[in-house]
Amino acid sequence: MGHRVDLQHPISPRGQGMPIYRQLYGRYRDAIATGKLRAGDRVPSVRSLASELNLARGTVELAYQMLAGEGYFLARGPAGTFVAPGLGNPAEPIEPVGPAGADGSAPAARAPRRPAQAPHPRDAVRPFQPGLPALDAFPRKTWARLAGRRLRALDAAALAYPDPAGYGPLRHAIAAYLGIARGIACAPEQVFVTSGYRGALELVCRTVLAPGDAGWYEDPGYLQGRRFLERAGMRLEPVPVDGEGLVVQAGERRAARARFAVVTPTHQSPTGVPLALPRRMALLDWAVRRQAWIVEDDYDGEFRHHGRPIPALKSLDRDGRVLYTGTFSKVLFPGLRLAYLVVPAPQAGAFRDMAGHLPGPGSDLLQATVADFMEQGHFARHLRRMRALYAQRRGYLVDALRQTFGARLRVPPQAGGLHVLALLPSGQGDTAWAAAARAQGLAVQALSDWRMRPSSPGGLLMGFANFATPDQAVEAVRRLGAVAPVP
Repeated sequence: MGHRVDLQHPISPRGQGMPIYRQLYGRYRDAIATGKLRAGDRVPSVRSLASELNLARGTVELAYQMLAGEGYFLARGPAGTFVAPGLGNPAEPIEPVGPAGADGSAPAARAPRRPAQAPHPRDAVRPFQPGLPALDAFPRKTWARLAGRRLRALDAAALAYPDPAGYGPLRHAIAAYLGIARGIACAPEQVFVTSGYRGALELVCRTVLAPGDAGWYEDPGYLQGRRFLERAGMRLEPVPVDGEGLVVQAGERRAARARFAVVTPTHQSPTGVPLALPRRMALLDWAVRRQAWIVEDDYDGEFRHHGRPIPALKSLDRDGRVLYTGTFSKVLFPGLRLAYLVVPAPQAGAFRDMAGHLPGPGSDLLQATVADFMEQGHFARHLRRMRALYAQRRGYLVDALRQTFGARLRVPPQAGGLHVLALLPSGQGDTAWAAAARAQGLAVQALSDWRMRPSSPGGLLMGFANFATPDQAVEAVRRLGAVAPVP
């Protein structure tokens, strides 16, 4: 059934001068803020709540969509929708927002008054949280308008089982975007929309790999991807990374007959270095010779702070060995849980067959909204704004680190990405510092945890996208300094 809160009042057409979906949204926010709903609580389904309150399903759907987009709700498919973890329970409810704008969309909510150091449940963002885009800068009014239009136009076709390969117009929009922005020539039939990056990895593993297959993995490399592949039964060989990216020769020495390689060539995760052109060509040559697959994780290739974005490795692939993945979690918001996979044309049929046996990306409603967002030019405008914004916000964090730590932390230059990697002096461990920071609510990660083999130096991974002002960065760094080990 799901946990119930007092939603019966003041849900009415004239309640608080707000649209009904905004009233629902506000009531749930307040219930979470006051502790009536806690992390992990299941909430009623859209259908049951709409029936209980005698509302249109589209109205409840829009309220839930906003709550998920801002990090309050976490949708788990058939299991239901739950209150997201890590929200905290501040002492005061969040203040209600004012009436909607003329277009029916919601104005920005006023910041609540809260005790110092209290969690901020409005966006559920912890300081330094890596891999998270600037949620405060997302064009929510535009998004709400597009989503509302889709809801109002809901027809019988939208209620049927969705295409397991993804919503057709979205696949067309992705193919068109990649051709222009990332230099990838592909047909919509080669594009598969997935439930996040792990959904793309699962489709790859099920279609062209088998449990027990050996593969190269960057060391250090993306922690969550590594864990997924290991649980899928893959045998990962750590391949070192230096100032030019993956050391291809080391991979050939250690596991020349590997069946696949997972790489982040635009901004290596987590070091941020691009894969040099000679190594790109060497990697492609190895894949052709060994008939191996290259999984290109282009997780934030759109965000380069200096100069134009680097073309994708897939743009150099003439022999059909690269499986290209991208995600909307980093460029829009993670609540979408949408990513995409581009496969070589000869394998499109096999991937489509396998997609039919997997859960797929879910409802067409969200996918259609993303397609509209892209086709109407909002996506390109948003990316342009974010490139400038992220360069600025990265500067906030780097300046604060230098002011507080000086030479104790070294921040290598990074041309792009959503996080800063700060390296520690030789011999100084990073795991204890990161653990102490997390205990204080700071989402710092230790570089050592991203390594498969022990190595030095240690480092701290810190997201910067949600530091809206220099003062916010300074305050977070001050808190980090308070738990720093004695040098």
